[in-house]
Amino acid sequence: MQSKIVTIDLGHHEYDIYIGTELLGRVQDFLPMEVSGKKFFLIADTNTQDYAKAIGAVLESAGASKVLCEIMPAGEQTKSFDSFQYLCNWMLDNRVSRDSVVVAIGGGVVGDLAGFVAASVLRGVPFIQIPTTLLAQVDSSVGGKTGINAQQGKNLIGAFYQPETVIIDTESLKTLPQRELLAGYAEIVKYALIGDYNFFEWLEEHGRDLCQLDKTCLFYAIEKSVQAKAHIVIADEREKGRRALLNLGHTFGHALEAACRYDGRLLHGEAVAIGIVMAYDLSARMGYCTRAEADRVEEHFITVGLPTRAAFISPKVPKTAKQLYELMQGDKKVKSGKINFIMPGSIGSAFVTDEVKESMVLDVLDNSLGASAKATEMVKGRWKQAFSSLSSQS
Repeated sequence: MQSKIVTIDLGHHEYDIYIGTELLGRVQDFLPMEVSGKKFFLIADTNTQDYAKAIGAVLESAGASKVLCEIMPAGEQTKSFDSFQYLCNWMLDNRVSRDSVVVAIGGGVVGDLAGFVAASVLRGVPFIQIPTTLLAQVDSSVGGKTGINAQQGKNLIGAFYQPETVIIDTESLKTLPQRELLAGYAEIVKYALIGDYNFFEWLEEHGRDLCQLDKTCLFYAIEKSVQAKAHIVIADEREKGRRALLNLGHTFGHALEAACRYDGRLLHGEAVAIGIVMAYDLSARMGYCTRAEADRVEEHFITVGLPTRAAFISPKVPKTAKQLYELMQGDKKVKSGKINFIMPGSIGSAFVTDEVKESMVLDVLDNSLGASAKATEMVKGRWKQAFSSLSSQS
């Protein structure tokens, strides 16, 4: 039984992130509060309801006074005002108190939504993150960002609210669909691209093994990613500086997600992969990285089976480059009317800039949407081949 602990110490709040195997069967051992006499509100979705049932039974056996569980529909559309209101009312109807505990069991959607509910009900009750997807384990469960989507864009309503602990059990990834696993892998690559060239080289060598759930590779990559995020969050909890780098590719990706109406055709990690490729295209056009580096990053995503162009999305994105740009202008990172872009430099480095011409961004968007049809079809064919090969081996 492997296990690691990464600690986030923010000064005003400290918590541990446990990474290991076979942790969920003894979840009470990793909680920073006494289980006995406590009321627990478990929030899961239709993909993780079996985990919720099992964790609920563990908590009841450990002496919880009451364990209630609400199962939400799976999918990005659940991160909504309606779901937020429903869960707040559910907790209030069941007499939540300030020593009650919210437990989020699932991927990023559940964690973001449950965390925002926990931050809001009674002006804040303790909550625990139990991420069951690779994306949530390496990214969304760590750092205290919670929230819901709005009609105008992704994650525009929310709060910074830190969990009491994060419990990452890699065994949960065995039941994860291949597409979801790859979506999480995109966030792992992000950490390498913004600050660790050696880690990117390691991913080039071991990424396909990781995506086939090689235990040694998986454990190493999760720990490396969590440590990278912890380091950034400790230095910049509320994204006033360096933490913004964690949004590499997200400004483009969030616009694509909004354009697709969160209807399932595009997973968040897939949008991030496409967005990162667009960010490198933009960077190469502006001279901050070489075209060879931009191609190398795209090639890596293709090799593991991730989409790299908006043209790959099916049904196709129902927006033009100009319309996507307008969605980007509604992003959280817009300041004084200017979009703040997370700009990659050489692989392993990135910075923030708002000095980007609209015409250049539109060219990048057009290219990704398929204006360069011949190149797009060539890359699309290689991606499909890689994805098919990876799926057949899993």
